[in-house]
Formats: sequence, C-alpha cells, structure tokens
Amino acid sequence: MKRDLILIGIAMFAWGFGEGLFIYFQPIYLEQLGADPIMIGTILGGFGLAMTISHIPAGYLADRIGRKPLMIAAWTTGTIAATIMALAPSLSVFVVGLFIYGTTLFVMSPLQSYLTAARGTLSVGRVITLMSAGFNLGAVIGPLLGGWIGDQYGLRQAYFVAAVIFFLSLIVISFIRPQPVEQITSLEGGNRRIFSPRYLVYMGVIFLSVFAMYLPQVLTPNYLSNQGGYDLSQIGILFSVSSIGVVVLNLALGSMPALTGFLLGQAAVIVFTLILWWASGLGWYLIGFFMLGGYKTARNLGMAQVRELVPSAKMGLAYGFAETVGASAVILAPIAAGFLYSQNPVSMYAVGFGLLIISIFVSAQFSPKPGEYEMSAIGGTLNPQGNLPGEPKG
Repeated sequence: MKRDLILIGIAMFAWGFGEGLFIYFQPIYLEQLGADPIMIGTILGGFGLAMTISHIPAGYLADRIGRKPLMIAAWTTGTIAATIMALAPSLSVFVVGLFIYGTTLFVMSPLQSYLTAARGTLSVGRVITLMSAGFNLGAVIGPLLGGWIGDQYGLRQAYFVAAVIFFLSLIVISFIRPQPVEQITSLEGGNRRIFSPRYLVYMGVIFLSVFAMYLPQVLTPNYLSNQGGYDLSQIGILFSVSSIGVVVLNLALGSMPALTGFLLGQAAVIVFTLILWWASGLGWYLIGFFMLGGYKTARNLGMAQVRELVPSAKMGLAYGFAETVGASAVILAPIAAGFLYSQNPVSMYAVGFGLLIISIFVSAQFSPKPGEYEMSAIGGTLNPQGNLPGEPKG
C-alpha cells in the first residue's frame, strides 16, 4: 500500500477513536443539557444541515486548488469544534460547537477524490471501504472509553480527550503528499456531464437509502437509555460492536461489486431495525448493532458508484454534490425520528423497516452500471477494467 494511504489510514483510525468518544452519546448529552426529544431531533437535523452546506463548495475547491488543503482544513476545524464543545457552559454554546463540527464532513469529497486518485490497483469501492474500516477500527475503542468516562466523570470530559486525539490526527494527515490539480478534457465535457439526468436519478437513490438507514438509528441511544434502562458503558459497548460491524462488513462487502455491497449493507440495517423493533436483551442487541455497521458500508459503496457517472477531473464536485444529497437526508431523518419517538419510540424501527425495503428495490433498479460514464463518453469503447485511458486500472 502506498505511503499516503498508510498515513490516511492512521489519521482516520485516530479520528474514529476521537469521534467515537462522544458521537454516539450526543443525543444523551443534549438531553442532559435540557433538550427534549423533538428538540434533540431538530438540533441533530441542524447538525445535518451544517454537514450539507459545505460539501459542494469543498468538492469544487478540491478540483480547483487541490485536495490536501481541504483535508487539512477539515481536520483543523474538527479539532477546534471539539474544543468548543468541551468548554461549552450551556446548550446554546454546545450547539454552536456541534454545528461547526458538522461542517467538517466537507472532508468527504476531497478525501474520496484523493483516495480515488491514489488508489493504485485497488478499486474505488475497495480503497474507500478500506479507509473507512480504519476509521471504524478506531471507533471500536472510542465508545468503550467514552462510555466509561461518561459514567465515571461525566460526558463532558470525553470531548476534552477527543480534542487532543483530533490534534494528533491532524499532525499525521499533514504529512500526506499533495496531488496535482487535474484538467478536464474536451472529451469529458463540462458540468453538464456531471449533472446529467442519469446522475440526478442516482442522487435520488442516495437520498432514499441514507434517509431509510439513518432514521431508525438516530435516537436509539435515548431509546436504550430511557426505555431499555441501559447505562452509558453498556450503550458504548453496543456502539463499539457496531464499529466492529463496519470494519468487518467494509472488508467483506468492499471486495464485492459496489452495487452488491450497497444492497447487502442496506439489508444488514434491516436486521438491525427488526431486532430493535421485536427483540430485547443485550444478546440480541449485540447482533443488531453489529448489523448496523451496514449503514456506513452501504453509504460508502453508494458514494463509490458516483465514479461510474463522472469524469476524473470532476470527481470532487460530483462527490461533493452526492455527499450534500446524503447529508440532506441526515437533516430530515432526525426530525422525523424525533416526531416518531415522541409518539411511540418503537415506531422509528417500523417505519425504517418499510423504507429500507423500498430503498433496496429502488437501489437495485437505478444504481449505475460499471463503466457507465466511460461507455457514454467514448462511444462504448473502454478498457476491460472500465477506466478512462491513462487512468490506473482497478
């Protein structure tokens, strides 16, 4: 594996560790700061909005000025945001830090573009899921430590530890090499080739799948705490198991065709919804949370398929727009979950189950085929790996 991929893997492991210290406990901490379920859903929807607004500008800038500067900016912003959340004396100040942290997700489009360009012989799906596995390997440890810190010292202290870990991760990522800014060719066309009807149809697939997978999980920590009587350490264990599920499913499904992994990842989340809906007990929940790992795997492989629809020089903008669509689902799903939770907590899982069945059918029908862009761009002539001429195979 190339040096830059190793450094990114280390940095993402550290980031996953730091984020895992607090991210799964956010709904509980918001509740401790005085927010009710509907307010929590609204705040988390605003968190999704903060993630949404930054993707397209970041993708555009990554194509124009390079990917590394945007990645460094995201790591720096995350470190600052964690520090604000740790020092926040009230709910309002904490929400400011939370929203700033949400903007750090703009890293996804430059990061995915960087990985796609640096992947060598790896497929796009494989390199993205492999790096995600590194992130989630760190996230296995984070919730365990975060839950213990929360029980022993209060959840606020977890944010201080996270800020330190984010800073260390920033140091590591600063050593990756910059990549040249690519120029689009006349053959590849302009933005009209990105925002084609085919691409926009697939954005609908992305929105539906992310909404359906995110809805049943967003207020699950509150469900486990309030309805299940679980303490923070137990909830931390469950989310650590979820991260193990992400690692295992990334490695397993990432070696498959992206569409196959995309569908199987969503099917895994269906198992999670059924268990939370119908079953009870820690043993069942451990199985369910392992299968919840399919959410991140499916989302990664859904995004990986974007490459089948766009030219190499426009990857940043295309990934950025796709991440914006996915993040818009993250805005709306918590609001819907907050409403459902206030009516009947288990209804989150019933509705999520139904939406996931629909999403799998739609995804199977409307996801791109391997080499679809190359076929349309060069009149059906492409190499056996589905790559543009001169692009690394795999």
